[in-house]
Amino acid sequence: MTLKGFRFAAVEAAIKKPGRRDLALLFSDQPAHVAAVFTTNKVQAAPVIISRERAKNGIARAVLVNSGNANACTGEQGMRDALSCGRRTAEALGLPDEELLIASTGVIGQPLPMERFKAGIQPLVDALDHGSLEDVAAAIMTTDTFAKLERRTGQAGGVSYQIEGVAKGAGMIQPNMATMLSFLVTDAAVEPALLRKAFGEAVEASFNSITVDGDMSTNDTALIIANGAAGNPVIKEGTPEAAEFLTLLNEVTLSLAKLIVKDGEGATKFVTVKVRGAHSVPDAKKAALAIANSLLVKTAFFGQDANWGRIIAAVGYAGVQVDQDRVEIRFDDVVMAKNGIFVGGSAEADGTEVLKRPDFTVAVDLHLGSAEAAVYTSDLSYDYVRINADYRT
Repeated sequence: MTLKGFRFAAVEAAIKKPGRRDLALLFSDQPAHVAAVFTTNKVQAAPVIISRERAKNGIARAVLVNSGNANACTGEQGMRDALSCGRRTAEALGLPDEELLIASTGVIGQPLPMERFKAGIQPLVDALDHGSLEDVAAAIMTTDTFAKLERRTGQAGGVSYQIEGVAKGAGMIQPNMATMLSFLVTDAAVEPALLRKAFGEAVEASFNSITVDGDMSTNDTALIIANGAAGNPVIKEGTPEAAEFLTLLNEVTLSLAKLIVKDGEGATKFVTVKVRGAHSVPDAKKAALAIANSLLVKTAFFGQDANWGRIIAAVGYAGVQVDQDRVEIRFDDVVMAKNGIFVGGSAEADGTEVLKRPDFTVAVDLHLGSAEAAVYTSDLSYDYVRINADYRT
């Protein structure tokens, strides 16, 4: 099935260096609703500040995004540059400035190369007739090793619709909106209030539940644009159609989020950290994040060291209710500790075998309640240091 009413483009503007497409555009042929979330970092890039205000209106038809330069910590000049690039693009598209959102990713603290950026705008708009969402996914990459794209098909009132999305991110990934960008589009007609609620819930369970290195970016942006071009009856809250839409949206965002972790800088492991038996969901998530962000835990994953002691220590400093005499820890189906004590026997050897796998689960049961949460993380390897030591060169 083909997504209706959207066009995409990507061109090479040599924003950081020549040799790849680094300027992209998503465009809806008709008026559309938007829901968006942004970084909670108090240091924010110019495009984040601009797009957050515009997204409050709930209407957007286009997204202009570049890689290679974050346009963050660039002062008033950075704001002027972002507004100027957005204005030129909106004029070329025949849109009011307010209906175009802006996103950037790349090196912090360097001004945009404005002549190259501006020179790329008209070719970018001209490319809309023969571009694709795959082109956008590739253009927004920085240290990513592969493009990230997901699609799902749903039905409402007997009419089929599409939800499609792209994301970028490999390092500087820490939730509370992770350097992460994600753009979703759907040709479904969705009630604006439902779109905002559904997207917020989907982000919380996906992009806000991943971590690669515990660093939060200045540029994180995730958004969804719904233009109704499929022609379905409007999906409204409390209906079976709304439940299906939320399920599909969650599938797309969670799949994209997991791809970000799997592409974590230098990562060799994809690890699901599940905490259950907590007093509350916030407690469960805090404990899971403490484990997932622990440098000692992540290096143990890389070294295939079944060091469960680092995990229980992370739970203990997470700032949640814990009774160490009740804690149980598993690596996949291998019980490592019960009632806060090592189980002995073959657990060490069996646990080490689990950690040799490229994909495994660490499950911690606090045995204090019924709340649970999951966080997705990677190991920390030698390559992470190498990649980030050379990032600006």
